[in-house]
This record gives sequence, structure tokens and C-alpha cells, in this order.
Amino acid sequence: MTTRPALRDPKQDRSRATRQRLLEAAVSCLAEHGWAGSTVSVVAERAGVSRGAAQHHFPTREDLFTAAVEHVAEERSAALRALLAHAMNSPDRDGPERTHAVVDALISLYTGPLFRAALQLWVAASNEPQLGFRVTALEARIGRESHRMAVELLGADEGVPGVRETVQGLLDMARGLGLANLLTDDASRRERVVTQWARLIHEVLTRS
Repeated sequence: MTTRPALRDPKQDRSRATRQRLLEAAVSCLAEHGWAGSTVSVVAERAGVSRGAAQHHFPTREDLFTAAVEHVAEERSAALRALLAHAMNSPDRDGPERTHAVVDALISLYTGPLFRAALQLWVAASNEPQLGFRVTALEARIGRESHRMAVELLGADEGVPGVRETVQGLLDMARGLGLANLLTDDASRRERVVTQWARLIHEVLTRS
């Protein structure tokens, strides 16, 4: 007796696809328009669905953007994991070029649209109790994961005095560059900062 494979439910597939479009649209709206400009209607229009369809998945605005918080966190985690997998396959795993590539990649995570959307969520969370607890918990998780992956990417030994603070300083600086990037494209200055920090970090790690 052969067992037939379970058939996919097209209706469920469409529902998942609609939900995914709404979450991606919510993140894009937050990044471009901020919390005040990101209503359910605006998100629904961007996602190409009706307001009623949006409210079927997310009955309230808070429901939608609480889910968007989780979506942003998962996307940032996935970006970190992809970065880690790529770096571990690099032939130059200990040289200065590898350190520069890691520093540049980590900083790029804080100057792109995911960070911009996350920042808007932080601002909204400070005024929206429904979001506050969830955003704080997710950001703490992302912060720990970012630090852990930065340590792995750099091959850093945090048992050596000063190394942990150096890695955390890199992540703190990346956030600062991300904030500066909200107001103006500071790519040329950022490139010089990346080069200098990569050199300093490589020296610290080599000495350790």
C-alpha cells in the first residue's frame, strides 16, 4: 500500500503569501514613512490587498506591527546567519582582508532598510505600550545574537582582556553609523571609518 503525499492547500498558500506581503509592506512603510505614516490602509495598499484582507490577518494596527517586529527580528537574524555562513567558507579566514570584509558586512546590517525599520519600531515602542515589551525583548535577543556572531566571524577570543569590549564597541559604532545614515548618505566617510576600525580590530585580535 503506497501513501500519497499530502496535497498542498492553495487557499492556505495564498493566505501565507498575503500575510508575508503585508509584513514586508509594513516594514517598508516603517522605514520610509515612520510610525505616524504607517497606517493599516497604507500598508494594505502597498501590499496590494484590501484593508479588509489586511484586518483578516491582523485585526488591529498593533497586531500588524507587533508581527512586523518579529518579522524584522527574523530577517535580521537570517542576514547575520547568512553572513556567518559566507565568512566561514572564505579562504582567507585570518588575514586583514577578511577582518575588513567582516567589519564592512556587520556595519552594512546597521545602515540598511532593516535597521531603519527597526529604529522606527523602537521609536513607536517608546510611545506604544502594546509594542514596548515585545520590541525590548526582541532587541535584546538580536543584540546577543549579533555579538555572538561577530565574535565567531572575527575569530575573537573573549577570554583575552579587552577583546569583548572591542567587539561590542564595533557593534555600538555600527549602530551610530546607522543613525547618522538616516539623515544623509555618509558612504564615503563610513568607508574610511570601516577601514580604520578593521585595522585596529585586526591588530587587537592578532596581539590576543
